[in-house]
Amino acid sequence: MKVKFYGTRGSVPVCDKDYQEYGGNTSCILIQNSNGLGVLDAGTGIRQLGKDLIECKDDICKQFYLAFSHFHWDHIQGFPFFLPAYLSDRKIIISAIGKDATRQNLQGILGGQMKHEYFPIPLEQMGAELEFLNVTSDEYRTSNFHVKTTPHNHPGGAYTYRIEAEGKSVVYCTDVEHIDGIDERVVRIAKDTDLLIHDAQYTPEELEYKKGWGHSSHEQAIEVAKLARVKKLVLTHHDPDHNDSFLCEMENRCKDMYEDVCLAKEGITIEI
Repeated sequence: MKVKFYGTRGSVPVCDKDYQEYGGNTSCILIQNSNGLGVLDAGTGIRQLGKDLIECKDDICKQFYLAFSHFHWDHIQGFPFFLPAYLSDRKIIISAIGKDATRQNLQGILGGQMKHEYFPIPLEQMGAELEFLNVTSDEYRTSNFHVKTTPHNHPGGAYTYRIEAEGKSVVYCTDVEHIDGIDERVVRIAKDTDLLIHDAQYTPEELEYKKGWGHSSHEQAIEVAKLARVKKLVLTHHDPDHNDSFLCEMENRCKDMYEDVCLAKEGITIEI
């Protein structure tokens, strides 16, 4: 199983010259095994992913899942620029997985940002076959992946995903705030995973005055990894005010705290 990072930034994309090493696009990752692929979140990073999928000639690039951790703007804003969604030979199964998924009007959420006031092409005219799938359970199986979810604390609600395939597992936990200690739900779903991708937008000092904003620190992410006995930890959803030198210093501190940890960088692929 492979994981490629297309968007690693949180809140808003940045393009300054000091933000090139770790990336400036908002959240999007690709998970691929030998039989299929899935996409998590559609921040601005999904634009480049779309270009890569257009160039891909394999059948697995023509039908795939797009799942959302939640629907804040930085996790959906790239979808109108996702080229495969305009091709009639593509099928995209757009999903929200979780016990409260019925609350989410997927078509309305994605279509809302493509109304004529905001975008020239409406959702209905994109061209690809779009199937909207609400899974009202915390577990779902496709022909290629076994997906488990759990809710975690974030304004408006959000979900942690665990994706299992070919004897390996990846846990994606972004936009999570640990209140009064580490969220045990996150620890349980991340137990013994091969790869944990965890929000680390704030420093411990920033958390002191950003309580209720819905994010974690690198120290909290490392604590989750230790409690869950995670094999590899990748920190993501970098704050738009944290430039490359800031994140490099943070990464060095993290490596003193956990055996196998790094910060997500746009374009990197991790094979597990």
